[in-house]
Amino acid sequence: MVEAPWIRVALRVASALVIGFLYLPLVILAIGAFSDSRLMQWPPPGLTFHWFGEAAANPAIRDALLNSLLAAATATTIALILGSLAALAVQRYNFFGRDTISFLLVLPIALPGVITGIALQTTFKTMGANLGLMTIIVGHATFCVVVAYNNVVARLRRLPRTPEEASADLGADSWMTFRRVTLPGMRTALLSGGLLAFALSFDEIIVTLFTAGAGTQTIPIWIFTAIQRPTELPVVNVVALVLIVVSIVPVWLAQRVGGGGAPGIGR
Repeated sequence: MVEAPWIRVALRVASALVIGFLYLPLVILAIGAFSDSRLMQWPPPGLTFHWFGEAAANPAIRDALLNSLLAAATATTIALILGSLAALAVQRYNFFGRDTISFLLVLPIALPGVITGIALQTTFKTMGANLGLMTIIVGHATFCVVVAYNNVVARLRRLPRTPEEASADLGADSWMTFRRVTLPGMRTALLSGGLLAFALSFDEIIVTLFTAGAGTQTIPIWIFTAIQRPTELPVVNVVALVLIVVSIVPVWLAQRVGGGGAPGIGR
C-alpha cells in the first residue's frame, strides 16, 4: 500500500507535537537550572553553573540523596528476592488459587499511590513502628516487587522447560538445576527488573510522604519542600535535572538489557 505524501507529513507533525508536549517542560526546567537569576525569568537573563555548586554544597541535599540511594538499593534487593520467588512459584507450579495470587501480586502497582501510602502509614502506626528510612524501604518494596515479578515471570514464560527436565534426569537436585539452568536464563530479566525498580523507587514521592518520619528526607521530598520557597527555585531546578538524568539511565539500560519494552513501569 502506497501512502500519500501528506499522510507522512501529518504523522511527522503529530509525532513532533506529542514529543514537544511531553518534553518541553523538561527543556524549560533544564534551562532554568542554568539561569543566573534567583527568581524565575523567561528568557533567562544569563547562564551560569553557580547553582550546581550551591546544590553540591548543601548538606540537606546530600543527606536526601544518600537516603534516596539507600532506600532504592535496599527496596530493589528485597523486590528482586521476593518477586523472583513469587514468579518461580506462579510460573513453574500448578496449585489452587494461582491466578488469584498472580492478580494480587500485580495489584499494588495499579493502586493509587495515596491509597498505598495511607494503608502503609496506618499499618506502621498500628504496629507501633517509628516512621523513618526503614518504613520508606518497606513502602517502596511493596510496588517494586511488582516490577521484579513482571520481568521474571515474563522471562520464565519464554524459557523452555526441557533443559530443567534434562537436568533433573541427569541427577541434579532442584537447587543445582536452578543455579545452573534457570538462573542463567533469567539473569537479564533480573537485571532489567532491578534497574526499573531502582528508578521507580528513587523518584517516588507519594508513598514516601506517608512513610517518612519528620526528620527523614529523600530527594523528591526535599524538592517538594524547597519548591515552595521561591528563592530556592534555581537549586531545585538543578536537583530536578540531576534526578531526571539519574532516572533515565537505569530505564534506558533496562530497555537495552531486556531487549525492548519495559514491563511493569508506572503507577
